[in-house]
Amino acid sequence: MSLAVVNLGLPKTGTTTLARALKLAGYRVADHRIRKRQTEDAELHDAYVADLLYRGYYLDGDPAAFCGDFNALTELSCLREGKSLWPQMDFAMIDAIRTHHPDVRFVASRRDSWDVSQSMLAWSDLGVDRLPASDVPGLPEGYGETSKERMRWIDGHYAHLAVIFAGDPAFLEYDVADPGARAQVARHLGRDLPWWGQANANQALEDQDRTG
Repeated sequence: MSLAVVNLGLPKTGTTTLARALKLAGYRVADHRIRKRQTEDAELHDAYVADLLYRGYYLDGDPAAFCGDFNALTELSCLREGKSLWPQMDFAMIDAIRTHHPDVRFVASRRDSWDVSQSMLAWSDLGVDRLPASDVPGLPEGYGETSKERMRWIDGHYAHLAVIFAGDPAFLEYDVADPGARAQVARHLGRDLPWWGQANANQALEDQDRTG
């Protein structure tokens, strides 16, 4: 199936909210990992989106060759089980998606880099263990333990996307905190979004002092 929507945003930038919004708008959505309830194709059960994209890219040329009937991908990265895969930071991957799916609409969900950094810190062991202990594009092993390092990496990713997609109408970066985000995304996709809210929030971050 041809890809219709691909989110290039980082984890903890409202990717779960986007996934739910697109699902309710009629897209077939894969978000980070495919659950058994989402497809009858046993080969896709528990598969990571990142793994499927790289398999397709290297074995077929089309990153979506093994994505089944999913046409919207909202969380691409994988940092688990010894894997550190970040398709949204890979120019060759992005270019291959563009080539094989010329009608795809790219989005990049974004939040304030401090908020993303703190959300990563509070989410399981992502900020304190997995990021610093892994080789991530733009964040080599040994970096990412401090807020300053994570924020520099976060900002660098979106600066990279801005260069790749400069002047390209197929790309939209949006701030999830913007009251107009829903309308921006709907207009970009050319489809109404019947739901837009907040999913998978880190309650531990509520009322946290930014300077703490």
